[in-house]
Amino acid sequence: MVATIVVGGFWGDEGKGKIISYLSMKDLPSIVARGGVGPNAGHTVEIDGQKFGVRMIPSGFIYEKAKLLIGAGVLVDPKVFLSEVQTLKVEKRTKLDYRCAIIEEKHIEEDKSDVHLKGKIGTTGTGCGPANVDRVKRIAKQAKDVEQLKNFLTDVPLEINEALDRGEDVLVEGTQGFGLSLYYGTYPYVTSKDTTASAIASDVGLGPTKVDEVIVVFKCFPTRVGGGPFPTEMSQEDAEKLGIVEYGTVTGRRRRIGYWDGKFARYSAIVNGATQIALTGMDKLDKECFGVREWDKLTYKAKKFVEQVEDDVKVPVTLISTGPDLKQIVDLRREKC
Repeated sequence: MVATIVVGGFWGDEGKGKIISYLSMKDLPSIVARGGVGPNAGHTVEIDGQKFGVRMIPSGFIYEKAKLLIGAGVLVDPKVFLSEVQTLKVEKRTKLDYRCAIIEEKHIEEDKSDVHLKGKIGTTGTGCGPANVDRVKRIAKQAKDVEQLKNFLTDVPLEINEALDRGEDVLVEGTQGFGLSLYYGTYPYVTSKDTTASAIASDVGLGPTKVDEVIVVFKCFPTRVGGGPFPTEMSQEDAEKLGIVEYGTVTGRRRRIGYWDGKFARYSAIVNGATQIALTGMDKLDKECFGVREWDKLTYKAKKFVEQVEDDVKVPVTLISTGPDLKQIVDLRREKC
């Protein structure tokens, strides 16, 4: 029985979808649950050339025997949720907590028209901030109040904890990244709630004593979408010279690119309580590493970078992504855990 939480270590877009989908296929958890803010975060899953962008359904949908749960702490846009359920054909194994707060059209309109949110902060315009305001005011609708969602309702904490009591594995997926935490991020350029592992556990009703592993995902080259401080940011020209041009999954906005920030990564790992580090984008650091699946086949440059990360963060790097496909990964967990 293992309960694992996966969260982002920088400003989102770290490749959590890839890591979660890999862990789902490799470790075969009975439940993959999603915490986090809501549909303002998109996770990309790619397998055998087929690419999926999900905003509500957990990235672990790729493992067909996993039950897919959305925790009470997550905001739900019924249109987005129902569309993804239908597209991914996961109606029979997807449930959401009956206490999830609902994003209404008025929230989306407010998010898109608010000068501060849309202009200065650079929100995604998906209605999450205004919906969380209504939630704090205790006037937000809940999933149990929406007729179209009645067949998907459940008690997520009960399902998760009963699965753990039966000796099953549970994987919990966070969204956004540490730098976007309402409490610990680069305020005010942050999202509308905390995004650390503690908050993700709370979102799905998982008590702290039940958490076994916290995997924090970092990119070799951190990225950020929207406004806000980015201490190691490089110019677009330098990013293009490195062959790094990326766009946000939800907004389509071009991502800002930066160099590795060991100091920020260390602080992120401390607050998240990291037990393992997943490192993504190794093929961007060194193109010769593309698709490599064994440590011995990584280049000297790649291995030295991993050593630098472990020295900076003081946590073992156990997963190294070498490409977008979920099979393109070096898994060192047996050696380092």
